[in-house]
Amino acid sequence: MTQTSHGDDVAFIRALAELLRENDLTEIEVKRDYAEDNALNVRVMRAPPAVVQAAPAQVAYAAPAQPSAPALAAGETGAGGLAVDDPAAHPGAVPSPMVGTVYLQPEPGSEPFIRVGSTVSAGQTIVIVEAMKTMNQIAAPHGGTVTRILVEDGSPVEYGAPLVIIE
Repeated sequence: MTQTSHGDDVAFIRALAELLRENDLTEIEVKRDYAEDNALNVRVMRAPPAVVQAAPAQVAYAAPAQPSAPALAAGETGAGGLAVDDPAAHPGAVPSPMVGTVYLQPEPGSEPFIRVGSTVSAGQTIVIVEAMKTMNQIAAPHGGTVTRILVEDGSPVEYGAPLVIIE
């Protein structure tokens, strides 16, 4: 009887992995209780490719900024027009790897992970994106200084939307 249960569990896990792939999710966690002392806890995760994440963000945000020639001219005193008017096109932009709610601090009332002017190192947590009741820590892809924070605490964020700019 335990072999049949084990086989069912393997099929269930495979089905979860297929759901990840079909729906372009990064994580699924399920807890099943069969009896008092018999349970199954499964967490299936995959890391999205970093190169694929950056491309949609630049395409999605670059198109609206191009028709506005006067706005580009006005922003040229900054870091080169497009970077000022289109944060997603900035080479230091950190895109959101998922859709969710962004939080700038680990818990309400605590200090934020970063502030404008903060120095961060690669791998340091800069924000949290909550997706499907899972808190996902978003790490800095490279070290540098935070020059802009483009999201507000508790606001919704789309896949590929720029979160912060690190130079």
